[in-house]
Amino acid sequence: MAVAQLTTNGRGGPEWDVLERLPERARTPAMARAITSPGAILLAGAGASAAILAGVPLAAAAIVGGLVWAGRVAMAVPRKPTRVAINPALVQEPWRSLVRQAQRAESRFDQVLATTAPGPLKARLVEVDTRVAVGVDECWRIAQRGNELSAAVADLGVDGLQRQLAQAKADAARSPERAELAATAEAVGEQLASAERLAGVAQDAEDRLRRLAAQLNEAVARAVELSLQSPDLGTLQPLGTDVDSLVGELESLRVALEETGR
Repeated sequence: MAVAQLTTNGRGGPEWDVLERLPERARTPAMARAITSPGAILLAGAGASAAILAGVPLAAAAIVGGLVWAGRVAMAVPRKPTRVAINPALVQEPWRSLVRQAQRAESRFDQVLATTAPGPLKARLVEVDTRVAVGVDECWRIAQRGNELSAAVADLGVDGLQRQLAQAKADAARSPERAELAATAEAVGEQLASAERLAGVAQDAEDRLRRLAAQLNEAVARAVELSLQSPDLGTLQPLGTDVDSLVGELESLRVALEETGR
């Protein structure tokens, strides 16, 4: 039966031909298991048997079985994650430059992948590239939130509030019997404290994002170097671990900024 031919075991079998024709992102151990899995084979056989029982000619039944098998395998193909639309022009400096720095890192990594020959090394680099893409998306989300915080601080006007507070305190000192002057000074002081806290959060986010974007570029530079040296997969393990750690920090920073907003 054609279904059986499709699932012949062995390195040179048709299932390996199917795997070789798949896009790079789909050439994974999970996909290889799906192609040769007993479940897929049994499902294909069941489909072919049902077609035969329904009176379909043998050749057509084999095709039906093959289509059932192919559909089962297709479900195992990894789907590309949906990327956020990144437009650095929508945020102000310094956030704009930081996003562009992260984008340059991803672009360099993509160039490495384009020039790396198919094989285990490229497959591992594809996994790292996926995490780099997640990191770039997180940089963009952080930049958007940081830009909002910077705008809020600018609207509050820390310098202006400091002048108002100094004036309010002076007025209250000259007329201590007027309780409303002391209340005004207290209110302005609380407003200034809020503005300074927001400014501190925005500055901390900028400093951390600047460091993480630089480290992301450094990790990509290491990937370029390793790809030229044709290392074994063990050599790439620290790189993947470092990128995962960077992405984790970016995600934590983004969550912290979202919590600040709430």
